[in-house]
Amino acid sequence: MTEPDGTVAWRSLLAEATTALDGVVASPEVDARRIVEEASGHDGPDWFRALDELVTVRAMARFDAMLARRRAGEPLQYVLGRWGFRHLDLAVDPRVLIPRPETEQVTEFALREVDRLQARRAVDLGTGSGAIALSLAVERDTLEVWATDRSPDALAVARSNLAGLGTAGTRVRLTEGSWFGALPSDLAGSIDVVVSNPPYVADADELPADVADWEPAEALRAGPAGLDDIEHIIAAAPKWLSDRGSLVIELAPDQAEPAIALAVAAGFAEAVVEPDLNGRARALVARWGPR
Repeated sequence: MTEPDGTVAWRSLLAEATTALDGVVASPEVDARRIVEEASGHDGPDWFRALDELVTVRAMARFDAMLARRRAGEPLQYVLGRWGFRHLDLAVDPRVLIPRPETEQVTEFALREVDRLQARRAVDLGTGSGAIALSLAVERDTLEVWATDRSPDALAVARSNLAGLGTAGTRVRLTEGSWFGALPSDLAGSIDVVVSNPPYVADADELPADVADWEPAEALRAGPAGLDDIEHIIAAAPKWLSDRGSLVIELAPDQAEPAIALAVAAGFAEAVVEPDLNGRARALVARWGPR
């Protein structure tokens, strides 16, 4: 990788990256392609046409740095600095959790409740990168969305994603604080849909190295059973929900029954747990009744 500018084509670097990642990551071909796409600035059909282009010095340096980070175990999403979530291309880095397909499905459940209620206002608690909140705003063009997070670092990432949202971003408000405590008090009783992907990993549970070593622990772990934040959100939600409003919370499959019990104890008229695309319990959907 010491050749002068303009003597190596991207096709050669693609082969080099695939070989370098073989035995290091689960999908070396996929990761190598994503790194080359990002370093070259080409993707989709343009990527195929660019494979025989010669590499500039600056692009070579970016490629080298990204490949070294991936070989060191850093998640591909952080190496690339962005990741797709539903219709969005989000900036992500170690200040926030990596958006996952399970959360895309949780967002779908929240959108279903928005449609059912013809909701005017929704809140995303613990927004992180802003994935859920910004998706709600983009996919429902009359919805007012509030997004909270207690981490100023996470909110900085969410703000960068909000800045690229366009017109839909005018309907999103970001606020710093813990759960409902970040919201103006005059919103109490007026929120149609509350959605959250809170920390829900039990303190003693083992996590894969690429999660444990890179993603923010405070956004993952929540007490001995992983239920501390879920319990708090469920207990506090009735004060903030509108009549017949809905609460949607991402959870681990083994937390389904405890979450339903917590919702019933809090006075929700209906509480079910919906599965993700793999058939595993993934989201509590609790519906408040008339006051």
